[in-house]
Formats: sequence, C-alpha cells, structure tokens
Amino acid sequence: MSNPIVKKVLLFIVIAVLMLISFVYGVMSVRRDNFAYSIYKYFYQQKRAVFADTDRKRDGIWHRARNHLGHQELTDEQQEAMAKISGLPYLKGYNSAPDVENVTVYNEKLAHDGLNFVVSADAAKAFLMDMKGNILHEWRKDFEQVWPEQGIPNIYKTYWRRAYLLDDGELLAMFMNFGLIKLDKDSNLLWAYKGGCHHDLFIGEEGDIYVLTRAIKKHDGLELESMVFDRPILEDFITVLTPSGKEIKKISLVDCFLNSAYAPLLEHIKVPVDILHANTIEPIDGRVAHRYPMFQKGRILVSMREIHTIAVIDLEQEKVTWAMTGMWKYQHEPRLLRNGHILVFDNRGNDGKSQALEFDPLTQEIVWSYRGDPPEAFYSREAGTIQRLPNGNTLITESENGRGFEVTKEAEIVWEFFNPYRAGENNELIAALYDVVRFEQDQLDWLALDPKD
Repeated sequence: MSNPIVKKVLLFIVIAVLMLISFVYGVMSVRRDNFAYSIYKYFYQQKRAVFADTDRKRDGIWHRARNHLGHQELTDEQQEAMAKISGLPYLKGYNSAPDVENVTVYNEKLAHDGLNFVVSADAAKAFLMDMKGNILHEWRKDFEQVWPEQGIPNIYKTYWRRAYLLDDGELLAMFMNFGLIKLDKDSNLLWAYKGGCHHDLFIGEEGDIYVLTRAIKKHDGLELESMVFDRPILEDFITVLTPSGKEIKKISLVDCFLNSAYAPLLEHIKVPVDILHANTIEPIDGRVAHRYPMFQKGRILVSMREIHTIAVIDLEQEKVTWAMTGMWKYQHEPRLLRNGHILVFDNRGNDGKSQALEFDPLTQEIVWSYRGDPPEAFYSREAGTIQRLPNGNTLITESENGRGFEVTKEAEIVWEFFNPYRAGENNELIAALYDVVRFEQDQLDWLALDPKD
C-alpha cells in the first residue's frame, strides 16, 4: 500500500476505534464498579485524604480545621459551585484553622487532673504535657534514622500514626502502613519491625505486642453474593510480636469472619480493595464476662470502619464470636468500660457529623452520648479517639481539627486543647491530632527523675 493518503485515513480510523473502545470500557468500568475502576477510585480517595487540604506537599498531616465556634460547613455541591464561579482552587471540608492555640479551657475543679500524652502529625514525634499545655517531655525519631533505604510514599515517613507510652518512659511508635519502632525515654532506638503496621496496637499481660497489620494479597476463599474478588485485596491482620519485636503469629480478620456465623456481615463490603479497614484493637480482661459472656478474657475487641462493625475475636479459634453494627458510621476506638458498656467514637453517624456513644451491648440501649452544639462543633471525618476517665468524664480527640477536649456527663467542656502546630502562609493549616491520652500524675515515676523536667 503505497498511497500516503490511504495510509493516513487507515491510521485515523484505527486511532478513532481505539479511542471509542477506551471510552466505552471506561464508562462500563464506572457503571459496573469493576476492578479497574475500584483500584483507581481507592487510590484517588487515598490521595484526596492526604492532599485534599493543600495544593502543595509538606511533611506531616494537616487540615483546614473548622472555626472553633462550629460554623456551618458548605456541602461538596456548594463548594464545587463556588469554585466554578470564583475560579479559585477547590477547597474541601473545612474553614480556616482557629486562632486559639494550646489549652483554651481548664476547669480545675471539674477536669480530671493528670498528664496528657499527645501524638501530633506535624512530625514523627509525641510529647507529654501538663493540664496547662506545658510540654514536659518529647520523643522523636525520623523514618530515615531507622530505615534509610526504604522506598515508601514520603507522606508516611513524616509522622507517627499511633504511639503507645509505657510506664517506664519507653515508647512504641508506628509509621503508618510500614512498621513499628520501640524507643527508650531518650528516643534511642531499641528495635524496629517492618510489617505493614497500621492504626492501633496494645501490649498484652505477658508483654507480647498485638498490632494491626495489612498486606496486598489474593484471598481465594473470599466469595460474596454482592461482589467478586478476582484480584488482590488489602487484607487486615492481627499480628503478635514478642517484647523484642519478633513476629510470633499473624491472624487474618477476613478468615475470622469466614470461620464464624458472622460471615454475612462481609456482604456490607463496598469496594474490593480496602475491604474492612480495621482501625482499633483492644484486649478484653474478662472482668465483666459473668454479665456479658461475649467478653471473655483473652479475646480482642476490633473495629472495622468500612463495614461499620465492631466485633470480638477469639484468637485461639481464629473466629468472630460476637459482632454489632447499625448505630454508627465509619466508627473508631470502641472501648469496653468497667460496667460492661462500650464507648465508641462515631465519626459520621450524627446526621453526617460526629458523636460519642456509650451503649449497653446486650440491650443496645444508648445510655450516654455527646454531640456538638451545633452539630458542626464536633466533627472528624476520619480518625478520632475516646477515653473514659476515672472521674466519669470523657476525653475526646477530634483528630482532623487538631482538638482534644474533656466533657462531663452533662456535656460541659471542662478542658480543651488545640494543636499549636500550624502551617501554611497564614497558619491556615492545623496539624492533625492522632492521640490525646490522659495518664495519672503518679503513673509515670520516671518523669520526676528526668533532667529535662
């Protein structure tokens, strides 16, 4: 075929056909939510979660926190419309960071006195401060000081997603989706473990470490009526380590469901990638088992965000022995209380805003709750922690807005802290708070001997 015009026409037709096929495949991929679209959507959502609040890359996790008075937020549709009209970049979710910093409320008579352990996402660090916000001690260890040659997304290298403080001042700290390190009180590295660690951990009675881990792998036994899993998934595990950081065993949470009568809960899976998104694990000590038989000693309470479910895991049988869903959405941090009730941070179950709930797991009665007034005054779309204090108050970490606060049973705020670590040209970004945990004054004896104190 020597005619150049014919060649050009044929080339044009081939390109047009390929473009048409690509377009049709793309449309069908979206409509059917097949694997190609699901993978794209998952990583796009992860990108939005990390970078939605800033157009330029920076260390740590930052948000445009809402005004501390709780002004009404615009809907996504309203923001999109405003962005089109103004021609400005699309700004999602939050207003400017509050002008206030550090401790803004402290009622010494009603607040539970103690020391506050804080994990701030402005850097790979945690610190201990008193009730007035004075920093008493700090731990810090950069990713490159532990794993200088590891290639992971830079964002995960720049902050700790979780940290666990021991009474002697030693610390376990987690680099999200990568590993766990142990430091002494002076931030010297004691050991490091690589294993896809994420979100939460605890130390058992014998000193063993229980940590959530994840891996991308194909699970041949996962078959649902509502979804086909013909590609790898992001699978969650409970991994057990020795006190020196050596792996003992790993238990699949997917298998725990499949091995139990609660397998139908997996039908709530929405996308075939991050199917469960486990975010909390807590040991059960058995003290309420005589009244609540599902809470046997040695079992573990687990939260799985994507299916709106909290469950009890028997590690020996590797199965779910109890589960509950329905009163919350995208929850975090379920905690078993001394009275047998469960306290949970409900991220989006209050008409799209957040709330704290205490409920009886037998009767499903909500016996206490805290909501913002107006509702916008308390909202963290992601993350968040909650702790019931000895005096009956509740300490809440509103992670995305960089705020920790303590409320009474009557919903009075008696202590409030805003993360002082800010960024942006006009300090419009506030560093996320991943933990604010209250310790007793006499619980950390080593602090009195600390020369930095």
